[in-house]
Amino acid sequence: MTIPFTALVNSLPATTPFVGPETIERQRGAIFSARIGANESAFGISPNALKAMQDSLINSSWYADPESHELRQALAEKHNVSMDEICIDSGIDTLLGLTVRMLLEPGQKAVTSLGAYPTFNYHVAGFGAQLVTVPYNGFHEDPEALIAATKSHKAPLVYLSNPDNPMGTWHGAATIDQMINEVPEHSVLLLDEAYIEFADRPIAPAIDTSNPRVIRYRTFSKAYGMAGQRIAYAIAHKDLISGFNKIRNHFGLNRVAQIGALASVNDNAFIPAVRAAVSKSRAQVMQFASELGLYAEPSFTNFVAVNLESADRAKAMIEHLADNRVFMRMPGVAPLNSCVRVGLGSESEFDLFRDVFKSGL
Repeated sequence: MTIPFTALVNSLPATTPFVGPETIERQRGAIFSARIGANESAFGISPNALKAMQDSLINSSWYADPESHELRQALAEKHNVSMDEICIDSGIDTLLGLTVRMLLEPGQKAVTSLGAYPTFNYHVAGFGAQLVTVPYNGFHEDPEALIAATKSHKAPLVYLSNPDNPMGTWHGAATIDQMINEVPEHSVLLLDEAYIEFADRPIAPAIDTSNPRVIRYRTFSKAYGMAGQRIAYAIAHKDLISGFNKIRNHFGLNRVAQIGALASVNDNAFIPAVRAAVSKSRAQVMQFASELGLYAEPSFTNFVAVNLESADRAKAMIEHLADNRVFMRMPGVAPLNSCVRVGLGSESEFDLFRDVFKSGL
């Protein structure tokens, strides 16, 4: 039987942006003892969120509020914007897909960095558009080159994450503000700030929802520790948010996640405590790399890129770690792929990683 796929689907490879740790566990027939490669939080969720989510389970037969009214209200107050300038959906990945569908016609071009977060690329291909990539400047994304490519190709979309995944690097608020100011009239900057709460100091420019050329993406998956609940939000001009609401799945959210996210936003003590714990753990990894004579790139995320100086050596280390039940990932594109991305785990996970890593050098 010939399945009548569309021409676009027939043209796409059968692939996914990430191979999950569960897949690797099934392939290897062993469970990871240290799952520190998936960018999940090792520091849990807000105790207030946990209690609220547990209490809400009894009403799991109910749908989530399709307008996420209470959560949008709390986020609007937190960010000093209007409720109609926020869209909530099931993770930044979903919001990126909606953005591409909303603003990019088949055949048009989108700009990103070569080696940057791959799910954006996946959506661009999935909607029949074309990807233009520019190289990193060292281990940093290059805002100036991204804007130049956007102008050159008349691309409707340009993507930047700050702090960056997979390298953990960042740009200060002044640099991002300059990039926003240089976005051409025909384009929109997708500013992915999934890791922004991990930064040791403020690096996010002020939110200006009067500017229709930028969409800011935030998530509860990282510092808030709710990756498995799949909930995130976009902040943008009200007309852009109206576009999201025209095409999003209004019942795609998890009710328990909504309730947990609301409790997290209202827990003012939680994120500062997580930030302090992450900063301490980053310093631990940096010190460990230094003791081994390896360069570790300073990071404002919950992982640290440790440079092994060649892609072959980095790949061999990833395999060695997996052989010893430590799950970790590495960037997939040169020159970033000389690094392994060391996720921050518990003390016991770090102890295991340290011993296995040393034995693999």
